[in-house]
Amino acid sequence: MTGPGRRWPTAHPAFWAPVSTALALFALPALVDESTLVLLTPVPALGLVAVGITVLTGRAGLPTLGQAAPYAVGAYTTALLGRAGVDTGPLQVAAAALAAASFALLTGPVVARARGVTVLMITLALGELTATAAARWSSVTGGTDGLAGIAPVRVFWGAAPLTGDPAVYRYVVAVAACAVTATVLVLRSPLGLLLAGCRDHEARMRACGHPVTLLLLGAHVGAAALAGVGGHLLVTAQRYVSPADVGFTTSSLCLLAAVLGGVTSPLGALAGTALVLITRDQLAAHWPGHGPLLLGALFIAAVYLLPRGFAGIRLPRLPHGSPPAPPARPAPGATTPEAGP
Repeated sequence: MTGPGRRWPTAHPAFWAPVSTALALFALPALVDESTLVLLTPVPALGLVAVGITVLTGRAGLPTLGQAAPYAVGAYTTALLGRAGVDTGPLQVAAAALAAASFALLTGPVVARARGVTVLMITLALGELTATAAARWSSVTGGTDGLAGIAPVRVFWGAAPLTGDPAVYRYVVAVAACAVTATVLVLRSPLGLLLAGCRDHEARMRACGHPVTLLLLGAHVGAAALAGVGGHLLVTAQRYVSPADVGFTTSSLCLLAAVLGGVTSPLGALAGTALVLITRDQLAAHWPGHGPLLLGALFIAAVYLLPRGFAGIRLPRLPHGSPPAPPARPAPGATTPEAGP
């Protein structure tokens, strides 16, 4: 039982926002054609990488340009499991998240002890080294040709494989919704407040006895786990992975998406990812070769018009239950209808 003033976690608005968004996205297959559905399916995969950036950069204060590295680890882990016949969704999700988190745990001590531009350079180097290893480790990753022939995922043991575009889309949305909901709840917990304290008042946090380096390492590992799940969703959606999917371009696009959506907002990062992919894949199709120009113009416009991203938009609230305004007092010397001249 909960005591007075305490609520179950599912009663928190942070729980219902991702859930309601996922329920709305579930209705899309009945409203759009299959080509649009195929375009939207990769959004949750890259969106989870952008959500991880909001955790690491927006909440913990560690800027990153290397989230494609754990994204690649999760994607190749899923691809290797699928080619080996392990096609159950929950098992692949757990393996991808664990592999990406383990990779981050090995590289995290260097990241957690650095600050500012140094973190950017370290994470950029890690991302480029991972992409180079994926291109040259042909016996495991298939080299520049990538890995194909990956079996379609099954939701549970013994279930039918997901082969249709609507089924794959709903699976991707469901997994992403679970990951984002868990992330939002963690960020609303005391752990999220501790990460914000490490970002804003590191010296004071250390003086109070908080393990700042350990907290930042945990944020790095958690963001990597999210990216690993995103890599699993990428392979689930396209059943193919190559070094071109996990290079510097992926990291930069996800960072741009996080900035557009609001670097402290997980849901805003998902919206920013959708906008970035639509701009790159749909609008740029009408102006071949101008995709980077359109993305650059989008970023500049967002910086000037929405400096805090989509999360900074505040809609006016209607008054609800407010007491009626007191009657205006007459000016000195004025007469009222009840009073005579």
